[in-house]
Amino acid sequence: MKYNLGLIAIGVAFVFSTLIVGNAIKNRNTADDVISVTGLGKKDFEADLIVWQGSFAKVSMELRKAYAELDADRAIIQQYLMSKGLSDEEIVFSAVNISREYDYTYDNNYNMRNQVFTGFRLNQEVKIESGEVDKVEEISRQVSELINQGLEFYSYPPNYYYTRLAELKIEMVASATADATARAENIAANANATLGDLKNARMGVFQIIAQNSNEDYSWGGAYNTSSKQKTATITMKLDFNIK
Repeated sequence: MKYNLGLIAIGVAFVFSTLIVGNAIKNRNTADDVISVTGLGKKDFEADLIVWQGSFAKVSMELRKAYAELDADRAIIQQYLMSKGLSDEEIVFSAVNISREYDYTYDNNYNMRNQVFTGFRLNQEVKIESGEVDKVEEISRQVSELINQGLEFYSYPPNYYYTRLAELKIEMVASATADATARAENIAANANATLGDLKNARMGVFQIIAQNSNEDYSWGGAYNTSSKQKTATITMKLDFNIK
């Protein structure tokens, strides 16, 4: 009886081991029936929108005087920008920011001993947003002409944008998909197999960097705004069945 039970146990173990090995072979073969490839879509393009900002300020012991001087500078800046070919709608002035300025005195332990009011500082920003990229870019380089007129004007580097990103992204997804498909076809041909149906498709991160730069790519997606000449990239990962 014990001998028979032992034979039964061995037989059951053999059956289970055969099933496990068979499933492993089946799963392995199933995995081998799929090709996974990654395609790249890449395009160089030029920004079609520029945003340029500058700021100017006046300081006076009298608030009314500071505002009057700032208002006069604002009129000069607006006239200057319009003389360069910008329209009134493209020139946007921010609200006036008012702050108090002080001179401080400290003891030998760097503890503040006293503060003396030195005047009101009024600051205002001007923003230009235009599709005439080259023209505004040139104006931003010539802004020292305002400084030569005695204005305390600070110019910031322009930012460059592209207004047709949705269309660009669709075009690049198609390009990356075609690239991945060509790679898959090449792999299948070299393996004496036939490419089957598309099983899965996953889109990678959309990246925009400056052309010919060494900028790092970001997992969340990069979007360079400091360069007029840009390069966009996107990846597509495709899984194909093979026959």
